Amino acid sequence: MSREVLLLVDVLAREKNVDEDIVFGALEHALAQATKKRYEGEVDIRVEVDRDTGEYKSFRRWHVVADEAGLQLPDQEILHFEAVEQYADIEVDEYIEEPIESVELGRRFAQDTKQVVLQRIRDAEREQILADFLERGDSLVTGTIKRMERGEAVVESGKIEARLPRDQMIPKENLRVGDRVRAFILRIDRNARGPQVILSRTAPEFIMKLFELEVPEIEQGSLVIKSAARDAGVRAKIAVHTDDKRIDPIGTCVGMRGSRVQAVTGELGGERVDIVLWSEDPAQFVIGALAPANVSSIMVDEEKHCMDVVVDDENLAIAIGRSGQNVRLAAELTGWKINIMTAEESANKAEQETAGIRALFMEKLDVDQEVADILVDEGFCSLEEIAYVPISEMMEIEALDEDTVNELRNRARDALLTEAIASEEGVDGVEDALINLEGMSRVTAGKLGLAGIKTLTAFGGLAYDEFGAILALSAERARQLIKEAFEDVTDDEMKLIDAKYDEHAKALLASAWKLVEAK
Repeated sequence: MSREVLLLVDVLAREKNVDEDIVFGALEHALAQATKKRYEGEVDIRVEVDRDTGEYKSFRRWHVVADEAGLQLPDQEILHFEAVEQYADIEVDEYIEEPIESVELGRRFAQDTKQVVLQRIRDAEREQILADFLERGDSLVTGTIKRMERGEAVVESGKIEARLPRDQMIPKENLRVGDRVRAFILRIDRNARGPQVILSRTAPEFIMKLFELEVPEIEQGSLVIKSAARDAGVRAKIAVHTDDKRIDPIGTCVGMRGSRVQAVTGELGGERVDIVLWSEDPAQFVIGALAPANVSSIMVDEEKHCMDVVVDDENLAIAIGRSGQNVRLAAELTGWKINIMTAEESANKAEQETAGIRALFMEKLDVDQEVADILVDEGFCSLEEIAYVPISEMMEIEALDEDTVNELRNRARDALLTEAIASEEGVDGVEDALINLEGMSRVTAGKLGLAGIKTLTAFGGLAYDEFGAILALSAERARQLIKEAFEDVTDDEMKLIDAKYDEHAKALLASAWKLVEAK
């Protein structure tokens, strides 16, 4: 019988042109499947075939799991404390094996398991072909559409079959069987039963690779594409950079009479491509990315990673683009959130923010409007800045003497300390789902807890002005406002809420509402 095993392995290896180890592995799997049929339940069987003699042994095995984990698969697992009774030095995640009687490798076995062996060999063949393909390191695939399956294209490239899903095709392009097509390798899906290589013609990386083919300077490394953003089939933006002062990055990508960019555009079905000069200065990068719109001014908020871009009325529509396309692509290209606004809108926002900061200083530092305005005019916008900025900087403010500066710093630190203590007390009893909500800070969760809002459901039931009131005012005041249904909120308090917390509150509550609805 052992000779027959070796003969069978040799025949299959030659016939299928695969390594003998692959056939041995397929045979061991088939023998294990056949042996499992002798048992009730989902037992774990391992078969070992000797590569030299052809003899084989069978084992039933149990996976050693931690005692506290319990048995999830009783037929395949054993608790650690029980395993130690048999093998004193055995560890969790190891296996206990018990020799069992092997099945006969006869005619009946061959009939029952032939397909299992052949399927394992086919899988191994496909895996080897895929490994050889990936070893080449290609990011682009050029092939022929072999067939269409439920709107998806199966692309044949050499021995590889790849899949181009419908949502990865450029909108409105009409691909047919027999067409030559080029695409970017998006990912490898090893769980797929059909083609495992997934392609894309809409990914930003696709346009970057196309430019690499057309522009020798990119392949040589003297020119770099830093990022790309696409509205597939309509418009794209790429950011280019070079350290070589002899090279014009944009002109190099455009090519003589536009030949290079036209070649890329032709591959993308007429997709318009904006080539942007990359800059280390984020503001300058964003200004370039918004072209052809002219920017009047720009304000950068590094903490929120966003920019307020001011344009005149004539450039407003250009900056935003059709259906917001231009600003959306610019944001994707630069990685910054971009708010487009007119000069009037910018002035109104600045006035609201100033009013919110002034009200914060008046409340937390217990100062009058004149002192609050001095701090705002000097560029202070938070209690942290007043509390921890070098005292020498504050001493440069002509309107404040040394005693006043020290008193303001002490009050700011006291306010921050009080807020931190209150937030920690408030977190007690607040459910984890609320504390871990995206965008939720521990301080904010603590204020909610002090106001009696301790569950995600309760938080999701708040109106954003209620949430703003909790954040802006003291815990006692917040409780009072909720209890009285906000009947006594003053106009000044509402302005403070709107100016400082409106946007943040809406974003957090939107996240909460989605989670509550999902439940």
